[in-house]
Amino acid sequence: MIGASMLSMAVILIGIMLIGYLMFRPSAIAARGGKMLVLIGFLVFPVLAGGIAASEHLEHSKRTGFCLSCHLMSDYGRSLRTDDKRNLPALHYRNNLVPRDQACYACHTDYAVFGKIDAQLRGLKYAYAQYRGEPSPPIKLYQPFHNRQCLRCHLGANSFEEGAAHLRDPQMLPMMKAGQLSCSSTGCHDVGHHLELIKDPIIRKGTTNEATIDQAQR
Repeated sequence: MIGASMLSMAVILIGIMLIGYLMFRPSAIAARGGKMLVLIGFLVFPVLAGGIAASEHLEHSKRTGFCLSCHLMSDYGRSLRTDDKRNLPALHYRNNLVPRDQACYACHTDYAVFGKIDAQLRGLKYAYAQYRGEPSPPIKLYQPFHNRQCLRCHLGANSFEEGAAHLRDPQMLPMMKAGQLSCSSTGCHDVGHHLELIKDPIIRKGTTNEATIDQAQR
């Protein structure tokens, strides 16, 4: 199957060939369908190639390795592999509760109607801030972590519905499901990556995506 990069390159080459033909044979423009060739060569092909390339890069931005390619994210990458069960990202990552190749994207994308678009725009904002040299640890989210990101996987699961901590108050589960009580509120899961736990972490080797993470952190 032809990859997106190859398809984009093919569209670009065909567009260049068509534009070159029109430049060296301007008389073709006056012929029947000439204006249509101009439209295709100067508008349709460039837009099509740009759309394919943008789609490919957006898809690549979902990869865990892409997120961890920034030096500032190195500790967050290491936190995925720590053996400390208090570290929620590691607990999810190491037990395959999130896809390892899209671990960051899976948890930090709001799954509302425009959640994926919003995630991509926030990613661009982070990249722009990094380009300007503004970000410094600790990194903070631009907006509060919404329960939707947790409930898309945990809703209906026995560990969630029957967890002792969730049943200590009969109103707790309904409030969490309605978004009235945050899963990341104080006293619950108020700390995500627990970076302080990885100063001298127990790192378990041999994870499926470890090579990708290690390479991204170099």
